[in-house]
Amino acid sequence: MTLVATTASPSEALVRSARVCEEITRRRARNFYYGLRLTPEPERFAMFIIYAWMRQADDIADAAGPDAAERCRRIDLFRGATDAAFAGAPIDDTPLWTGFTEVTRRWPVRRQDFHDMLDGQLADIRNERHESWQDLRRFCYRVASTVGLICIHIWGFRDPEAPALAIDRGIAFQLTNVLRDFREDFDAGRIYLPADEFAAMELTPEALRRWQPADRCTEFIRAQAERARSHYQSSLALDTMISRGCEPTLWAMTTIYRGLLEKILADPERVVRERRIRLSAARKAWIAFRARFKAVSTGSA
Repeated sequence: MTLVATTASPSEALVRSARVCEEITRRRARNFYYGLRLTPEPERFAMFIIYAWMRQADDIADAAGPDAAERCRRIDLFRGATDAAFAGAPIDDTPLWTGFTEVTRRWPVRRQDFHDMLDGQLADIRNERHESWQDLRRFCYRVASTVGLICIHIWGFRDPEAPALAIDRGIAFQLTNVLRDFREDFDAGRIYLPADEFAAMELTPEALRRWQPADRCTEFIRAQAERARSHYQSSLALDTMISRGCEPTLWAMTTIYRGLLEKILADPERVVRERRIRLSAARKAWIAFRARFKAVSTGSA
């Protein structure tokens, strides 16, 4: 099976939308922006538009003012607007919806992946707790594996195993996020790690936040991080399955996130400290240099 990205010249509507969405990506994407810039045209345009769609969905879910019921209602409206774009009838002529409609027309992205992602947003709004790993895995699939599936359908892939590996890579990314953001999420009243695994270690989220007892907390976080590492390992072959011009983008994003995970494995207590876990400027510069080199060697830059 081979699924290749479109080679048709981008329309003016796509380019106009992408310019606006690129600015949104630059301001909000943090770890993803540089990697996305390495994607060749016209796939780069599609990625900026998809990111802007995801950013708006996140903003609806995380809005501070409206209550949960209102945010759920807004997600449902956003879902309806997404379906309208897939039907070729955008709800308005804003850059997001005109560009998103063009993306759904030109690339084989799947409506269900967007629906699943919005279902993940609804679960987050409702602050659903995860009783088991399967619950957490389902959440990771909805909010992150769907992103991987959308990406490979834009980039193009040449192996029928690629979607399964994109699912694993998305789970690895989201587990890294969950661990990195444990302190911030806990302080905001959100707990993502499985309740039954806390119980098995005779821990509570509150005890983990206090990092007491330290030995059990360390063991618990290392086990969670090893689970994430195993998903990076199981999805390694994905890097050779997508179109060559898009490989540097995936490599850069994966290297950044895997670097964050390795910091957690080296010092698990960092997940509860006040300073957010980040890569050093030197490490980021090295990743940027290597990614740029890869892009030049593949002809995507």
